[in-house]
Amino acid sequence: MSNDASHTAALTQGCADTAPDEPEARPQRADRPQRATGRLAPIILGPRATIALPVILAPMSGVTDLPFRRLCRRLGAGLVVSEMIASWAMIRENRQTLKMAATDPDEEGSPQSVQLAGCDPAAMAEAAKLNEDRGAAIVDINFGCPVKKVTNGQSAGSALMKDEVQAARILEATVRAVSVPVTLKMRMGWDHSRLNAPNLARIAEESGIRMVTVHGRTRQMFYTGHADWGFVASVKAATRLPVIVNGDIVTPEDASEALALSGADGVMIGRGAYGRPWILAQVAHFLATGERLPDPSLADQFATLMEHYDAMLAHHGENPGVRLARKHVGWYSKGLHGSAEFRAAVNRADTRAEVAALIDGFYRPLIEAEARGAPALMAA
Repeated sequence: MSNDASHTAALTQGCADTAPDEPEARPQRADRPQRATGRLAPIILGPRATIALPVILAPMSGVTDLPFRRLCRRLGAGLVVSEMIASWAMIRENRQTLKMAATDPDEEGSPQSVQLAGCDPAAMAEAAKLNEDRGAAIVDINFGCPVKKVTNGQSAGSALMKDEVQAARILEATVRAVSVPVTLKMRMGWDHSRLNAPNLARIAEESGIRMVTVHGRTRQMFYTGHADWGFVASVKAATRLPVIVNGDIVTPEDASEALALSGADGVMIGRGAYGRPWILAQVAHFLATGERLPDPSLADQFATLMEHYDAMLAHHGENPGVRLARKHVGWYSKGLHGSAEFRAAVNRADTRAEVAALIDGFYRPLIEAEARGAPALMAA
């Protein structure tokens, strides 16, 4: 069995998640509540785990590999979280899983967070200890995965919100197994008849969890509709723990409104960072000053994309790196003139050199047009 196949099998056994498409645009309102400007307070989770700026990159399967996390951290993220790791795959030391859980030895001053999923307390505890030994400064537990093969087949991910007793066992076992802080990411509840995130936050606090993140949807919503940031206020009221609000935060104004409605201590950005690793810095600046930073120039976006592309190939190897990079290249170019044809060509290319030439050939004319002040850069 290949490394990829064995990891997939382990994910099915121990919980998996997938990164969905970009969120639909949130309705704009003239009266959107906004948080008062001022820098968010640091969140101190432990001696090696201070989140100096709680504008956090969400864990996203197939997206937040080490190259993307490293890039987002360099561009302004206060914390980055690994892809969701299946606890059983971690214990078996599957090579692909170990790569997904890799931390960055060059970032000693920045806490390294690894997210684990599982339904067995002993396995979660063992996997947490393995990640602590490999350099993780924070272990995050996933109670938010909505994928059917996980929730229906394994009673894991967001299904654990239906079983508070088992949820407590997992939380307690994981906290006992490690000396680093353990955090929790969950949804509002399984469905709108069971909105028990406030109670689970209390259980988490009693279990020794140090911070909770709430995605403002139920499991049954998957990624439809809009995240309910106001509901997160009830979680904030139920616990003394720091609370992070998540879901549909795509713009700086979204982040400000989410904080105003939830009273949360920070924001977590997921799909809003697709092809825009600079969005976290833009959000942080807007929250602190009320000023909206412009997007980087196309020349800077091109340089960031090439840095990301080269890092992916160095990390994953050329053949898998080229395949994995395709979606990122598509996200970076989305909305630019000719991007549909460009993405189709990239998806047909098989080598580093082919893709690099296509990226250069696509961006160079747009960069030159931008330098001349040409307005027609966006796709029709």
